[in-house]
Amino acid sequence: MNKKAFLIKFFSIIFFFISCLNIAAQSQSELIKAKPSPGDGILSFLKRHNLSTEHIEEFKELNKGKFGADGGLLLHKTYTLPSSTKKWIVPIFGKEHQELTLTDNDLKGAVFYLVSGHGGPDPGAIGDHGKLKLYEDEYAYDIILRLAKNLMQKGATVHIIVQDPNDGIRSETYLRPSKDETVMGEPIPLDQNKRLKQRCDVINELYKKEKSTYQRCIEIHLDSRSVKKQLDVFFYYHENSKKGKETAETLLNTFEKSYKKHQPGRGFSGTATIRNLYMLKNTNPVAIFVELGNIRNERDQKRFVLESNRQALANWLTNGLVEDYKKNKK
Repeated sequence: MNKKAFLIKFFSIIFFFISCLNIAAQSQSELIKAKPSPGDGILSFLKRHNLSTEHIEEFKELNKGKFGADGGLLLHKTYTLPSSTKKWIVPIFGKEHQELTLTDNDLKGAVFYLVSGHGGPDPGAIGDHGKLKLYEDEYAYDIILRLAKNLMQKGATVHIIVQDPNDGIRSETYLRPSKDETVMGEPIPLDQNKRLKQRCDVINELYKKEKSTYQRCIEIHLDSRSVKKQLDVFFYYHENSKKGKETAETLLNTFEKSYKKHQPGRGFSGTATIRNLYMLKNTNPVAIFVELGNIRNERDQKRFVLESNRQALANWLTNGLVEDYKKNKK
């Protein structure tokens, strides 16, 4: 392991340790204590405090040694109640966005592998925006982080494959380029085949360890076409992936509905089609390739440079994945 990779891993461990301390401190401050009423069982006691069956295991863990021989509550005991609002810290999102709150459990049990295209020595497609240059890897990464945060707050397990130790979610119109992105701490090779293989290998190793029946790999890119060519968001899936086709079409339909709602009369020409791309062919989880538009087209650029639009893209992708999960979870 070279010195740079070692330092990245070292600081990742430090950040994780600090996060755990923050989570522990925050959780302790939110916990409340209460005594049961006559006739209370665990569930009725929890319901009286606006909690549910999902909190039973945590309640038992918090109150070890305070239950009767039959596992019931003891009237003379004071019990610690789980927090009804789960909060935690994820440093990779940056200081302004690192505090997450569980909004619901719509994606509980789902596992996602999120990949922003290019990175490290390869900036991907480049577009001119006035006197500035727009770099594909920076905008794809910002949208991937926004998507990751959304999914986590809905209870999903999320693996962010390409990571930048310095750039969290950013609000600027112009996202400055850098070359310090890694694949979960490992330097990104310049050679394209090695770069793609590195990502697939990491995803497939993680896939082996996850037990969920619903696992999706989402890769985000920005296309490069003629300056005059305007594109809507479009999706690719592998020809042998029935689930990939279904997920891509669900995402496509979600975007079409979202445009009808927010920009009636605009129309939507996005597509979901087959492509025999390396990442679609070689990842074990169902994989979807998302192209968010033409980085060289002035109208498409508004989809990326405005923070509100980057967030809208992440939100619409989230909505589509929630719908897909509801249809496919077992």
